[in-house]
Amino acid sequence: MKRYVFSVAAALSFTLGAAGSVLAQPTKGPDPNPSHANSAPSLLPDLALTPHAREWLKALRPPWHRQAPKRQPRPLHHLKATTLSIYEHTTKPRVLRAQGCRAGRRHENGVVILDFGKPAFGRHGGYGTILFSGRFALNKRITAAMLGYARGYVSCLPKGSRAHIELARGTSNYHPSVPSALAAGIRWARATNKLGRLLRRKGLAAHVESAAADDAEPAWDPRFRKTRDFFHGFRAAVHGHTLYDYGSLDGGIGAVWSARQAWFVAGGLRHTKALPEIYNSAMAAQWAELARIARGRYHRPVRFAGVLTQGGRSCNCSLRPHEAHHALVRALASEGVRHAALPWGGTNIVGS
Repeated sequence: MKRYVFSVAAALSFTLGAAGSVLAQPTKGPDPNPSHANSAPSLLPDLALTPHAREWLKALRPPWHRQAPKRQPRPLHHLKATTLSIYEHTTKPRVLRAQGCRAGRRHENGVVILDFGKPAFGRHGGYGTILFSGRFALNKRITAAMLGYARGYVSCLPKGSRAHIELARGTSNYHPSVPSALAAGIRWARATNKLGRLLRRKGLAAHVESAAADDAEPAWDPRFRKTRDFFHGFRAAVHGHTLYDYGSLDGGIGAVWSARQAWFVAGGLRHTKALPEIYNSAMAAQWAELARIARGRYHRPVRFAGVLTQGGRSCNCSLRPHEAHHALVRALASEGVRHAALPWGGTNIVGS
């Protein structure tokens, strides 16, 4: 340390002495020819303008006076590829706001389905659903509940997050108790449109998009009539929002529904996409078969939006999301469908 201080002091003394001798010389008038070869510029301007001199002076500074390196920007928050979807027992906005807040803290990104049960018609008029608690809920109550979820999600996202979810109001084709499945689909679409307007009005649309979903399963509607009518009604009234089919194929093509019927709700109809149940490898094989048939026979793909699984730590009733994704990829490859658009991730549905 003493040697370092002595070296610095000597260098500074030499520099100051040289500078003093230059400053002590008589002041010269301006040179009529600035580019003259015999012009003698002073030492101090040279030190200021020469890069080597600046580096030399910087090296003379003690280590504790040197500028600290600039802090690098922090990486963006990691977006979670798998969301949590919920079988809903209530439409209380505060309950769903808490659900949304938990999703925001998990930094979920993708499709979130809030399943409010099968379509139903109230005793005093009005379309809605039968919740998993057994109670009837009007469509407008469902919309208010979903808005609560969206508010909770956005308010609990990390600062600066770019996460985005498609919040889908979920129902099913399980024995709908409605006067008209077509009318039920129309009203489901109108409620989806309304939530989209509310999200924009409340400043939530940057992180939440309105969507719809139907757990369409062949065994619940073997004749395909009510399912077809609901989807037609939705398409007739929707304004650009997606209707996801998050159902099964119940034995595969031809077991209950034909290939055209299954494909109709999984991308064949405009505004529809498939978020298929992949609980095991057999279900993956059934969906891969549909993808092959749709491409070869209808020259259009099944529009996959990921996979749907169910269960948690206490339920081994399904593959995990990453396992389900790999199972569907392998099944598609075995059917010769090697370039299907299959987004990574999906959603895992649980009870509320």
